[in-house]
Amino acid sequence: MLKEFEIEPLLKDKAPHQTKAVVAMSGGVDSSVAAVLLHHLGYRVIGVTLQLYGSNANARKGACCAGQDIYDAKRVAEGAGFSHYILNYEEIFKKEVIEDFADTYMRGETPIPCIKCNQTVKFRDLLQVTKNLGADVLVTGHYVRRLEHNGEVKLCRSIDKSKDQSYFLFATTKDQLRLLRFPLGGFYKCDIRKLAKYFGLQISEKPDSQDICFVSKSYSETIAKLVPQSVQKGKIVDTNGKVLGEHNGIVNFTVGQRKGLGIAHNEPLYVIRISTENNEVVVGPISALMQKKILLKELNWLEQPKEGMEVTVKLRSSHAGSLAAIYPTEEKGKACVILNDEYFGISPGQACVVYKNEQVIGGGWIYK
Repeated sequence: MLKEFEIEPLLKDKAPHQTKAVVAMSGGVDSSVAAVLLHHLGYRVIGVTLQLYGSNANARKGACCAGQDIYDAKRVAEGAGFSHYILNYEEIFKKEVIEDFADTYMRGETPIPCIKCNQTVKFRDLLQVTKNLGADVLVTGHYVRRLEHNGEVKLCRSIDKSKDQSYFLFATTKDQLRLLRFPLGGFYKCDIRKLAKYFGLQISEKPDSQDICFVSKSYSETIAKLVPQSVQKGKIVDTNGKVLGEHNGIVNFTVGQRKGLGIAHNEPLYVIRISTENNEVVVGPISALMQKKILLKELNWLEQPKEGMEVTVKLRSSHAGSLAAIYPTEEKGKACVILNDEYFGISPGQACVVYKNEQVIGGGWIYK
């Protein structure tokens, strides 16, 4: 069975028994299989699970990193026979991910906390733990490929396109990528479940994590608890400023939304933008949501694109991708993306991830 799951050596100049690998274990099938597979291949595996919100008893069932997940990760490590540690990162997670999530909504933007979590707690902090433990690499169960040739490291899309997670890892830096390893990127999810059964893992049929881990019932309820002023009533206006109705808090609306506006009109209306200064939700026809020009900030490049370079961009995780050209702007650390064709509902706060064929060359956060 294991012959079907050959992977590239984690280090080319070290044998498995000489290689110490920290594996980030969320308690799900993917990271569990990654850890057990490496252990069976002879690597010196250390499992690490982060406790990010253990005191939140209302976390949604099926979300990642809940209390049950910590137990599942510990059970997998004990069953396989390798070391496992639980690290309490609740305060850091609250500050850098949960509060950022609420602040982004309050700016009238649509956040992606999973990217922020990877960017801060999971990679920045876990990589420091990896170094502190004297380990050689940090391994995760992400479906993405890390390709290395002649000392050059590239981040590429997973073989299993239905599970590809490269969009969520665009903020990974070159230095981080040198220590990171993603052994599952060359496999399909169905095969990973087969491998979980082969290893006798009780979680082999455990459902994938869904939605945002710290959201209890709904985004709006979670944010209302964090930022009570987010549910202040305000006006719903058209693009000319005409008042069409009243909203019960800007936190209940996102750009591109059509349903649940609570107003009657002779044509379908969509949320065009959210004006936090005036506490207004601006609505209009679908044509007002079609755009070709996007401005990006907080750029991260694994490979610096040339001016006018033709690329493919993903504007949300479910987006198949659009052809575009990318240009620098006069402002340092920002860029302009011009799409070949108009795209519906581009939302500030989302990530624009830039690809050259299968390779992730970087990206940035949409701000306009």
